[in-house]
Amino acid sequence: MTAYSSPARIVETAAGPLPAAVAAISSAAVHSASPAKAAAPATASSSSMRGESAFVRSLKHWASVAVPPFLVLLAALVVWELASSGPKASLPSPSRIWADAKDLIVDPFFVNGPQDIGLGLRVLTSLQRVAIGFGLSAVAGILLGALIGQSVWAMRGLDPIFQVLRTVPPLAWLPISLAAFRDANPSAIFVIFITAIWPIIINTATGIRNIPQDYRNVAAVLRLNQVEFFWRVMIPSAAPYIFTGLRIGIGLSWLAIVAAEMLTGGVGIGFFIWDAWNSSRLSDIIVALAYIGVVGFLLDRLVAAVGHFVTRGTQAS
Repeated sequence: MTAYSSPARIVETAAGPLPAAVAAISSAAVHSASPAKAAAPATASSSSMRGESAFVRSLKHWASVAVPPFLVLLAALVVWELASSGPKASLPSPSRIWADAKDLIVDPFFVNGPQDIGLGLRVLTSLQRVAIGFGLSAVAGILLGALIGQSVWAMRGLDPIFQVLRTVPPLAWLPISLAAFRDANPSAIFVIFITAIWPIIINTATGIRNIPQDYRNVAAVLRLNQVEFFWRVMIPSAAPYIFTGLRIGIGLSWLAIVAAEMLTGGVGIGFFIWDAWNSSRLSDIIVALAYIGVVGFLLDRLVAAVGHFVTRGTQAS
């Protein structure tokens, strides 16, 4: 990459060394600036005011982001409380949920037995499965997407098959995975893998096909081999598309693991919901749904933050 030069350096390069008059003017500017030391307290004071105003602006910004959803949530809880307070209400009110499931909310990491553990530990168990399944789907999806996006013959051969397979619902793969692995944990991981891989493949292939031809020409001039072209050109250019697929994939992974755990059992958050339903513990189910929503939101924000850092804010078009 071409290093950036200062304006003075550019002038020196274009017209030779800078004239001595420029150095004299600079020296005079330095000496003339010395009386300004007397005004240092005023400058410090104005700097403090600017810092304070910046803090106030930052505080106002975060308030504008946090206050509206808080008010909406508070209004929804009030309406929910009023609607669920009647004798014929079928769902518990927020106050009833707090009374019934206070231990799940206050202490999410308690352990009272093999199956009597907090929702925080159950969420961590589910996240471990999601990390394995999503990690495998990210690696395989990026490689297959790069192959399809780079090779016309691969696209003609694989794309129709992938388009058919991606329409299969995630839980439809569960019997196949149970028959193949004969164990609940790898079966759930396979369901996550097969659910998350399709948006990663499709978005990666789209990003590879949209690489500018100029980049390909430069790679040809530099005589980059396939591995160098993959790491230096394909991945950086398609990164916004890849992270779009990863964001979709992580959301689908979290949806799939909750549904798969309802059927496979274990100590995950999905099986907790199914077990609470069989025990008629509606308050526990609602608390678990809140956990699922918050964790899913954090996963999406995490992938989005990594993508923003890697792509320097570039969006897929």
